[in-house]
Amino acid sequence: MFKLKVMLLAGMLAAFGTISAVGTMSAVAADYPTRPVTLVVAFTPGGPSDILARIVGKKMEQLLGQPFIIENRPGAGGNIAADAVARATPDGYTLLMGNNSILATNASLYKKISYDAQKDFAPISLIGLQANILVVNPAVQAKSLKELIALAKANPGKFNFASSGHGAAAHLAGELFKSEAKVDIVHVAYKGAAPALQDVIAGHVQMMFATAASVVGYIENGQLRPLAVTTLKRTAVTPDVPTVDEAGLPGFEATTWHGLVAPAKTPKEIITALHRATIATLNDPETRKSLQKLGVDLVGDTPEEFAAYINAEIPKWTAIVKASGAAFD
Repeated sequence: MFKLKVMLLAGMLAAFGTISAVGTMSAVAADYPTRPVTLVVAFTPGGPSDILARIVGKKMEQLLGQPFIIENRPGAGGNIAADAVARATPDGYTLLMGNNSILATNASLYKKISYDAQKDFAPISLIGLQANILVVNPAVQAKSLKELIALAKANPGKFNFASSGHGAAAHLAGELFKSEAKVDIVHVAYKGAAPALQDVIAGHVQMMFATAASVVGYIENGQLRPLAVTTLKRTAVTPDVPTVDEAGLPGFEATTWHGLVAPAKTPKEIITALHRATIATLNDPETRKSLQKLGVDLVGDTPEEFAAYINAEIPKWTAIVKASGAAFD
């Protein structure tokens, strides 16, 4: 009888503790945020991810009434920042501006990685997509994607495509193109997008998949010829350029995307508050204009939809990474 009473008392105390913890967490979530929020960016200040995060953070701090502090933690393709956020207290005060590298490709690119993109984060919303544009040097005798594919098939191994480095979005987009179009073109890796683009413009390399914002000026002055964009819908930056899907490779998509995530186990109420603020931010006319200038096609989906998007991107790019042979220690 004594043992039964002890067990009942222990159960009551445990239940009380659980109820108290839930009540406290709910109270915290209801008041959120009460202090500054840190938004971690995995790349250096001044880059596309950093600029995007600052635009989004500025509006969100107005909506939520607390400062959004941008913390740049570059290194290891975003893995350093991702690991720091994955291990942070799940209270909504440390967030990550994730992207396709961190949340989809790094797990297969790096031999050692200390976080799990699917288990260690709570998705909030996909912010938007930055289309890559397949551009060629004007000397290339192809005015359309179909003509380029035919030209490449007639000259296996004789055409090159540039990228900002092994495993970069531009490299993997090229590998996906090789696989889908069944062409033999040679990858040439550079230490950054700028020198890669300059060699395409100079004609040393025939083509490149580059972010829309980085090549629009060169397209306008005739230094590069656009053949197709890699989003499933045409991008607002170059509305007259067809998608790869339209141009002959159905379902082709290879974008640079950005999305907001929190550490796993962040209370649902806080995720909801952050999601609402994100959607309001993306619906703000001034914010939309600023992001669209960066070549971002805005999305703003639900946490569940963003999670499904991440889950679909991982196996897709894992196969491409393995086929490319790209790997980092």
